[in-house]
Amino acid sequence: MIDLARRVYDACHLTGTFTLRSGQTSAEYFDKYLFEGQPALLRDVAEAMVTLLPEGDVLAGMELGGIPIATVMSQLTGLPAVFVRKQAKAYGTMKAAEGGPVRGLRVTVIEDVVTTGGALLASCALLRSEGAVVDTVVCSIDREQGGRENLAAEGLELRAALTRTDLEAHL
Repeated sequence: MIDLARRVYDACHLTGTFTLRSGQTSAEYFDKYLFEGQPALLRDVAEAMVTLLPEGDVLAGMELGGIPIATVMSQLTGLPAVFVRKQAKAYGTMKAAEGGPVRGLRVTVIEDVVTTGGALLASCALLRSEGAVVDTVVCSIDREQGGRENLAAEGLELRAALTRTDLEAHL
């Protein structure tokens, strides 16, 4: 896992001034698209995340960064994947989750980077409103900035392949 943390850190750690989705400002940023665009590294991250999966029926990749990870995890496990929008679309099927049914199924949500978990909470609520049983989120990187606690308050367990501590341990 140390080698994977080093490779991910080297591929996607940026410094500067960044506004995060949560609205927080950070002097560093983990640009997950920089590892998601490298096939071998994406596969290695997905393999690490597969080991964290609970028993379940469906993987739900979060728009946008969780989708490539969930797709690779689906290939590795044979579990079907759905793709979760930030909000249900206002046209066509008007679904929040595209790709297959979720009603009555145990859905594990797949995310790239978790900071505070705000977007995850909204999407998990959407999945639950569509009848999915959602209790676990698996992510590639936990920035360790309150996401785990915020998710736990809504009955969601966060399992991370890598944490900010892991990524910085090799420095």
